Amino acid sequence: MTELTQSEISDFIDLAFIEDIGPGDITSDNVIPKDARLRVALETRESIVVAGLDIALECFRKLVPDAKIDKKCNDGDTLNPQSVLAVIEGSARGILTAERTALNTLQHLSGIATTTCAYVQAMGKTSAKLLDTRKTLPGWRKMEKYATRMGGAQNHRMGLYDGVMIKDNHIGVVGSITKCVEMAKAANLPKIEVECDTLDQVREAVDAGADIVLLDNMAPDMLREAVTLVAGRCKTEASGGVRLDTIGDIAATGVDYVSAGRITQSAPAVDIGLDVAIL
Repeated sequence: MTELTQSEISDFIDLAFIEDIGPGDITSDNVIPKDARLRVALETRESIVVAGLDIALECFRKLVPDAKIDKKCNDGDTLNPQSVLAVIEGSARGILTAERTALNTLQHLSGIATTTCAYVQAMGKTSAKLLDTRKTLPGWRKMEKYATRMGGAQNHRMGLYDGVMIKDNHIGVVGSITKCVEMAKAANLPKIEVECDTLDQVREAVDAGADIVLLDNMAPDMLREAVTLVAGRCKTEASGGVRLDTIGDIAATGVDYVSAGRITQSAPAVDIGLDVAIL
């Protein structure tokens, strides 16, 4: 997956600051002395997998260019409660103004990474790989998919532009799976994936030359039948009904991949605080 560029990070922060600060932080600008300095620590209040730390620190650098930042960990690290992620020292006004944008980003992305890690661990020692989906917040996709990788997942397609996914509505318009696959192949589109609800659809998709079959909302017994039917002729991906309490049984059916929208769509933000550190 293409990483976020520095320009993309900067543009994201600019938009966030326009939304939050607007014409100015009227509290800090009028209550905090202009020359006041502050030293703060980003600290966990629960066990987390870190994601988005560099973006959060860039929020502080934007408003406090001369800030002294002591980074204590990296994205992808697992931290216990009361662990320090970074210490920031500089203009009190700037730090307090940047605080909420930095924390929102760090808490949200680390929440996704932490949830993703729990799903990966629940898959046990199976060979299946966890995939994310397109169920992301508009404007946050690259960052949220980055966070799933920090938690141990692999990225599925980034958008409609970089991966073929023939779904039931495509099939309904065109008339058959076979015709859809033929048209995709005629357009020289790589890695053709077909969503299948039944074993007959799986059979048709494999016979048509699909590269991946998405086994949608199939119970574990049916997933095992589908894997046997495919017999290694293409990759298999289980999706639908994937929760923390079901993913272990799904992964154990022999599928190559399990995709879960909940790791981005339903991941709770983790608790990270910005606490005053003693100078």
